[in-house]
This record gives sequence, structure tokens and C-alpha cells, in this order.
Amino acid sequence: MNWGSLSEFLAMGGYGLYVWGSYAVVLLLMVGEPLLAQHRFRKALSQIGQSVEEEN
Repeated sequence: MNWGSLSEFLAMGGYGLYVWGSYAVVLLLMVGEPLLAQHRFRKALSQIGQSVEEEN
């Protein structure tokens, strides 16, 4: 495809909202998942530490 301007490129022939919206969702998931995994990991370590302290 050949676009004459940046606005035509961003519009993607009328499908720009779907295309760029899809990219935004994927980007959000790719950033959010590692952050959530890190949070779950730290929470699990905290729970393990608490249960070890209770055993002692």
C-alpha cells in the first residue's frame, strides 16, 4: 500500500482504530504481565517467609 501522508497511514484505510487499538492492547498486556508476575512472586516469597517464621 502507498500512503500519501501520515494521517492516511494512521487511518489505515478506515481500519486504523482497530489496528492501533489492537497494538495498544498487546502493548498493555506485554507491560502488565511481567509487573503482575513480579507482584505475585514477591507475595509468594512473603507468604513463604511468614510460614517459616510460624514454624520456628
